Amino acid sequence: MHFLDQAKIYVRSGHGGGGAVSFRREKFVEYGGPDGGDGGKGGDIIFEAVAGLNTLIDFRYTQHFRAPRGKGGAGTNRTGGGGDDLVIKVPVGTQVIAEDQETVLLDLVRAGQRELFLRGGDGGRGNASYKTSTNRAPRQHGTGWPGEEAWVWLRLKLLADAGLLGLPNAGKSTFVNTVTNAKAKVGDYAFTTTRPQLGVVRHKSREFVLADIPGLIEGAADGAGIGDRFLGHVERCRVLLHLIDANVEDVGEAYRIVRDEIEAYGAGLADKPEVIALNKCDLLDDELIAAISAELVAASEGARVLAMSGATGDGVEAVLDQLLEAIGPAEMTTYAEMREDDGPEDEGEAKEWSPI
Repeated sequence: MHFLDQAKIYVRSGHGGGGAVSFRREKFVEYGGPDGGDGGKGGDIIFEAVAGLNTLIDFRYTQHFRAPRGKGGAGTNRTGGGGDDLVIKVPVGTQVIAEDQETVLLDLVRAGQRELFLRGGDGGRGNASYKTSTNRAPRQHGTGWPGEEAWVWLRLKLLADAGLLGLPNAGKSTFVNTVTNAKAKVGDYAFTTTRPQLGVVRHKSREFVLADIPGLIEGAADGAGIGDRFLGHVERCRVLLHLIDANVEDVGEAYRIVRDEIEAYGAGLADKPEVIALNKCDLLDDELIAAISAELVAASEGARVLAMSGATGDGVEAVLDQLLEAIGPAEMTTYAEMREDDGPEDEGEAKEWSPI
C-alpha cells in the first residue's frame, strides 16, 4: 500500500427535502383542509477515526463526498425521511484543515472518535403548517434548506511516542530494525527512507511506538532533499531521538544542521525532550569515541551523549532506557490507547474497508 499523508477532498451535506402541498379528500368529511407534510432533513457529513490505517491513499481516487438529501413530504401529514449521514473514515491522527491549509477544523487523535463536520439542511414546511384561522387553504410550502459544502485538506500526522531525527545515512533505519520488527529499508546511499514508518519497541516490559522519518539535510526547510514536511509526523511525539554518525568529519556541524532545520520548521519541535546518540561506534576505538563525544557535548551545549551501534546492538539498551525515562511513567502509550479504545470487534463476517 502506498503512503499518502495529504489529500484534498470536496464534501457536501444533503439538502433538505421539500414540503408537500396536499388537501384531504375523504368521503363524508365536509371540510377537508391542508395535510401536506414537512420534508426530511438532509444527511450530515461525519468524520470518524479508525484504527489499522496509516495512509490517505484511498482519497487519491475518491475525492468527492456528498451526503443524500432528505425525502419530500407527502399527504396525510407524512414527513419525508431524513437522508442518511455520510461517515468518512480516516486514519487516527488525521487533521481536517481548511482550504487555506492553515486553519485546523478537526483533529482526530483517538480511534472511534466521530466528529460532525457539515450539518444537513432542514426540510421544508408542508402546507399544513401554514394553516391559520384566516388562511384555511394555504398552497405555499418550503423547498428545503440547502446543505453545506466545502473543500478541505486531510493531513495525516502519525501517532508515535518517540521520533527519530538525523542526517541521511545516520543509521536510523538500522536502529529501527534492531529494536522493532519494522523491516525498514537500509542502503549505502542517501534517502533510503522516503516515507515515515512506525515500529513498536518492547523494552523492560514496556511498549512504545517509534517513528522513523526521512533524513534532513541543510536547507530542508527551503525544499532541499525531500524537504521537511515529514517532520509533521513527529510533532505528536513525547521525545526525539537524534542520531549522529560518528564517522562524519564534523559531528558538531551534523548536530547543528538538524537542529537548525527543526527550529526553522517550528511547531514546538525544538522544545521537545531530546536524546542524543552517537551511532556507528563499532567502527571506532574507545579513545576516539570519547573525543568525538566531547565534541558533540560541546555542540549540544552540555547535553548527555550516548555512544551506540545500531548494527551490533552495543549501547542500544542505554538509549532505550533514556527514551523510556523521557516518555514518562509506565502508562498506556499513544498507540496502545488507540487500540484499547477500539473495544471488542463485532462478530460476523469482516467487511472490506472503504473511506465511506
